[in-house]
Amino acid sequence: MTNADKSSGINTLVGFTLGDWLRLVRANRFALSWTYRDQWMLATVLSIRNSRLRSKEMKRFGSKIKSTVVRPPIFVVGHWRSGTTLLHSLLAVDDRFAYPNQFQVTFPHIFLSLDEIIKKRLVGAETEKRPMDNMEVGYDSPGEDEFALAVLSLSSPVLGWMFPRRAEFYDRYLTFREASEVEVDAWRQAFLFFLKKLSCCHEKRLVLKSPQHTARIRLLLEMFPDAHFIHISRHPYQVFRSTQKLYRTAVARIRVQTASDVHLDDAIIRRYRQMYEAYLAERDLIPPGHLHELHFEELEQDMLGQVREIYAQLSLDGFAAVEPKLRRYIEAMSGYQKNPHQPLPDELKQRLARAWQPMFDAFGYEA
Repeated sequence: MTNADKSSGINTLVGFTLGDWLRLVRANRFALSWTYRDQWMLATVLSIRNSRLRSKEMKRFGSKIKSTVVRPPIFVVGHWRSGTTLLHSLLAVDDRFAYPNQFQVTFPHIFLSLDEIIKKRLVGAETEKRPMDNMEVGYDSPGEDEFALAVLSLSSPVLGWMFPRRAEFYDRYLTFREASEVEVDAWRQAFLFFLKKLSCCHEKRLVLKSPQHTARIRLLLEMFPDAHFIHISRHPYQVFRSTQKLYRTAVARIRVQTASDVHLDDAIIRRYRQMYEAYLAERDLIPPGHLHELHFEELEQDMLGQVREIYAQLSLDGFAAVEPKLRRYIEAMSGYQKNPHQPLPDELKQRLARAWQPMFDAFGYEA
């Protein structure tokens, strides 16, 4: 394993096979910027390794993957910077659940083959802090399955983070409403393939977190009618300011081409509205007892109590057994300090209030 493997999992998309990587670059007219040569050169080199190991992995595990049954997942949803990572990490404390880790979402084609090797080599490895919020992240920390889906399906909004000049093209994969049936079916197959691979490892119920899934409730229910959903919201002003920092730090580290950030605020406003128009239109499709909604502000004030409420509302058994471990986990987080954000100017607040008023109303926030 190279040093790049150790650091790239939370910074970049480097899990493509060579064929998929070339298709992606060709679709973007080979517009790779020299400024970001480290990113695209790493992706290119590792794609050769990924292709070779994928062939070996499928020979070894292909039949097992095909026969594996995926239990109905628990989906943590909510806009970026709304507390989804914190909530995902709290739920992951329960050993009866499994989750995709950072290594698995970065290298979805080959993680079964390398799982034991990675564990041995990275035992005791240092964590690093996410640039947008200072949260400690290691190779085995819970990861977002969207990165795996981007690599496996080539149909994800995060590909617009890599290729920002075509970000609006990739944004259509947020809801898939404008995607073709062929694209939707390919995405479904890629998602199911990834979850089967995870289930091969764990044979437990999966807890998944991806902000993009907030806009895909109908699709997810078609695949998993008995799935549970936990939606977390945060005051839209805070979400906006924190999302700005996300794009200027973590997203910038994924880029392989230069692009102007002049219209960044417009893009954040548009994507937030697009995501929540879909969510509010589809959340009633979720069966009674399978959806719980909470505020980040409530979770921050009482993590233990809010997780207890989630277990109760979704009829998840066994909270008493996990409570001692959860208490210790929360106590270990006591020294964590959030990044401070500058207050929004009044003009921008008014703009957000106009654009996002239905979301302010739906989640009980005042503009």
